[in-house]
Amino acid sequence: MTKSFSNWTRWRDRDQLEGIKFPGVYVIALSGKDIATIPFRWSEKIIYIGMTNAKGGLKSRLQQFDNTINGKEGHGGAARVRFKHRDYNAIVSKLFVSVSRTECNVTSNKPSDLRLMGNVAQQEYECFAVFVKMFRRLPEFNDKKNSPKK
Repeated sequence: MTKSFSNWTRWRDRDQLEGIKFPGVYVIALSGKDIATIPFRWSEKIIYIGMTNAKGGLKSRLQQFDNTINGKEGHGGAARVRFKHRDYNAIVSKLFVSVSRTECNVTSNKPSDLRLMGNVAQQEYECFAVFVKMFRRLPEFNDKKNSPKK
């Protein structure tokens, strides 16, 4: 199964998530209902699942996502979100994020850190598998065939 995820957090409050400097998996939901502080659970409201092993950790990757939905470039999944949801302020008020961090040193070549970074990538695919098993489809903006970005 998947590692534990944080409670849902408002998109605008994402930088306050614990451990956001580390790599990990992130799940983004679009909800008209305020789900902030509610424990993570799988839902059809999830629109995107992503991961990062970059030096900047989850904070940097989520900022790339935010920059892209706000009209810049840099995140393919976010470009698909922007293609459908053109009004940044309207969508941001409905976005929530939950993260599962993995504490490791991404600049290390120690076998233990390399294994942990590999686990992050594996966890992302495990999340896809769980979502598809539950809802018989990928999250909308992970589905490259049915969700254009241009």
